[in-house]
Amino acid sequence: MFRFFETRIDFRKKPPEESPPDTLWGFYWHFIRQAKGLFIALFALGFVLAVFEALIPWLIGRLVNALSTTSPEGIFDEAGPLLIAMAAIILVVRPVGTILFRLLVNHSLAVSFTTMVHWQNYWHVVRQPLGFFQEDFAGRIANRVLQTGRPLRETVLSVARAVWQILIFGAASIGLLGTQDWRLAIPMAGWFVLYATLLGVSVPRIQTRSRHSSEARSAVTGKVVDSFTNIMTVKLFGRRKDEDEYISEGYSRLNDAFMSQQRINTLYVAGLTLLNAIFLVATGAVAVWLFSANRVDAGTMTTALLLSTQIVSMSGWVAFEVMGIFENVGTVQEGMKTISRPLTMQDKPTAKPLTVPRGEIRFEDVTFSYGEGDTVIERLDLTLKPGEKIGLVGRSGVGKTTLVNLLLRFFEPQEGRILIDGQDIADVQEESLRGKISVVTQDTSLLHRSIRENILYGRPDASEEAMREAARQAHATDFIERLVDGRGRRGFDAHVGERGVKLSGGQRQRIAIARVILKDAPILILDEATSALDSEVEAAIQESLATLMEGKTVIAIAHRLSTLQLMDRLIVMDEARIVEEGTHAELLENGGLYAGLWSRQSGGFLALRRESKGETV
Repeated sequence: MFRFFETRIDFRKKPPEESPPDTLWGFYWHFIRQAKGLFIALFALGFVLAVFEALIPWLIGRLVNALSTTSPEGIFDEAGPLLIAMAAIILVVRPVGTILFRLLVNHSLAVSFTTMVHWQNYWHVVRQPLGFFQEDFAGRIANRVLQTGRPLRETVLSVARAVWQILIFGAASIGLLGTQDWRLAIPMAGWFVLYATLLGVSVPRIQTRSRHSSEARSAVTGKVVDSFTNIMTVKLFGRRKDEDEYISEGYSRLNDAFMSQQRINTLYVAGLTLLNAIFLVATGAVAVWLFSANRVDAGTMTTALLLSTQIVSMSGWVAFEVMGIFENVGTVQEGMKTISRPLTMQDKPTAKPLTVPRGEIRFEDVTFSYGEGDTVIERLDLTLKPGEKIGLVGRSGVGKTTLVNLLLRFFEPQEGRILIDGQDIADVQEESLRGKISVVTQDTSLLHRSIRENILYGRPDASEEAMREAARQAHATDFIERLVDGRGRRGFDAHVGERGVKLSGGQRQRIAIARVILKDAPILILDEATSALDSEVEAAIQESLATLMEGKTVIAIAHRLSTLQLMDRLIVMDEARIVEEGTHAELLENGGLYAGLWSRQSGGFLALRRESKGETV
């Protein structure tokens, strides 16, 4: 039985292609519609349970009348059907309905539906372009993705189990009392009107302040994760006190926002308590007055008192649920800021997989700028022949890494296009594009998984032997075999910590190079690939890189110009454009920008300083 309800939702199925809407109802419906049958069943059960819950006081009233007009010996003959009906409701309808309700809530919706929301939130957000993640705290993005599922679920469940049931119960109660004497229904109808007014006044404020609390909580999460992620920097600069103040400021804002939210909650409960007291007195007064005037019998008066007492009892629970509903709505609204943002830079419907039979790369009249900032690349034309190896040279910030990011389609140029073997990369499938390009960057981040998994990330279907050979070629085997993590896992099974923090920069770089060797893509990008290595290891790996580069089209970026001397061609960039190109020897002979950079790196700058001091060089 449990398994039946637990398998009603398959959270692993492919999510809808469209982005979750940025309107509140649209966002809710985006997920609810995927399990609408279960929610319809939930509301139907709630309707049945609420109607039968209202019938019990009415049956008790009828029983009171029977007891007051029948002798004890004849009570079963007179009230037998009433007793059977009450027993059926109490022993069969309520237990069966409640169990079914809990099965739907606990086993179909509380787990699988929430997991589905979490999974689809992640699935959508992870497909945003790189710039999306560069604009915000990773912790805040993760918090919004993970915090939205539970409050979205709880909002709907609270409506089904509380608001919906009290509405049905109230409507049934007003109908039952109205058929006896319309005046008995007036206090209850008035209570509903005033209750709705109280909600109308309180709910927008609860919702707004709940959203502010959620925003403050996400901000604190982002700051804490940022601090922990950069804990080395915090400790190296001895800034723990400043960091404490920075984080405590966030907690102060969270505390103030939560206090403000609690004030509204308390005022709401106080107003409801006063309303319930007036309602109980009014219902009792009307019932007693009608009974004293012989307008209603004792059973009807009993029914009115029981129903009103039950309404008051339910209202406290409903008040708690309603506050929860709008606190949850506020949390969902805050999460929507991240989740409901439309996906950009997605594959076109007609996009096809990229094929790279030769490896020619052409940048045609490419212009790019970040937002409203200065132009980083302006009307750039560059062609890489198949198998050609070029080095990008230039001062920091001239657009070398940006050019690589455009080739990887992390960003799209405002003008121009980029072609690989004649295929515009804007028209091919993003995953296939990056599958044909291997990259080793200066800032190497590893996944907090085993070394084996990190290397196999380059080619998951590779054999163990191929994986180990890639590590050997990257000169990583020696240090890998010595590794032991905190749980006793050794060698290739050892985990590397978040972003590879347990390894040195050089060790991380060698793992990254092993990953690229294993991937063996036809286009290779080296962005300061050996910057974190010592000279001895770098010299050894250069041999592996030379082997790796054979037959591939290569773009290499390095500030140490000595590492680029063996490139087929060097491209010198300055002020968003290509200003020089040629071999190392040709550029030195020209005496231009490259020659100046080379002179400073090879000792010329030191020589100039000595000459200025009158020293003999």
